[in-house]
Amino acid sequence: MAEADRDVQKCFEVALELVNQAGKIISDRNDSRKSFVCKGGDIDLVTETDKEVEQLLINGLKNIFPSHQFIGEEESADGVTAKLTDAPTWIIDPVDGTMNFVHGFPHSCISIGLVIDKVTEIGIVYNPMLKQKFTAIRGKGAFYNDKPINVSGEKDPKKALVTTEFGTTRDPAKLKVVMENFAKMAALVHGLRTLGSAAMNMVMVALGAADCNYEFGIHAWDVAAGDLIVREAGGVVIDPAGGEFDMMSRRVLAASSMELAQEISKNLTQFYPQPRDD
Repeated sequence: MAEADRDVQKCFEVALELVNQAGKIISDRNDSRKSFVCKGGDIDLVTETDKEVEQLLINGLKNIFPSHQFIGEEESADGVTAKLTDAPTWIIDPVDGTMNFVHGFPHSCISIGLVIDKVTEIGIVYNPMLKQKFTAIRGKGAFYNDKPINVSGEKDPKKALVTTEFGTTRDPAKLKVVMENFAKMAALVHGLRTLGSAAMNMVMVALGAADCNYEFGIHAWDVAAGDLIVREAGGVVIDPAGGEFDMMSRRVLAASSMELAQEISKNLTQFYPQPRDD
């Protein structure tokens, strides 16, 4: 593999330009309700824009980095691998918050991360409707619209604003856990919010606007970029049971401090999703 294929700064610049192009497509189409199909039952939606944006990103990156691999939410015409290897791998959610996008609710984003040797090197989350761009390169800090950002540092659950989601399934066992945790968190923390986008929930922690985010049933493309952005902003990302975070586990807890993360973890009812199934 050519050394240029592992040039993180070049990868970042190429990805950012493509994200800007993709963001224009999304923002231009956000004002009206869109048609959609359900991918696997329940309310897991996909639109033509999801597919078009993913193709723009993947094809643009492949043109510059032909040896790179991809993990993406929507199936592409030339195939997308779902296995994370040591090879440079782009993990892409073209429209995170598709339900918001379908309704014209302006909290959707592009989420894209680059993982090399199973270490995340780049994270970009961009909500083009509100011009919110979050970026990070490993070891260089996190940024919001090119300005450095930091987590709040909050340690006390009673002072913490927490984000989470219902998820895209209405499976009774999963929904029971979701509702139990809503009740537990409502009694424990300062406030609860659901933005309708896993990636946006995570970067709110990086921004210091929220103090913690947890969710069961997400995928790597929902959290790959947000994980790095939170950590580069000084936060922590762990498994919701308190252990080490595994991007492929479909479970995440991001927080402004390890103390807060562990306190939230102790109070959560745990749920362990099956791979690629909410």
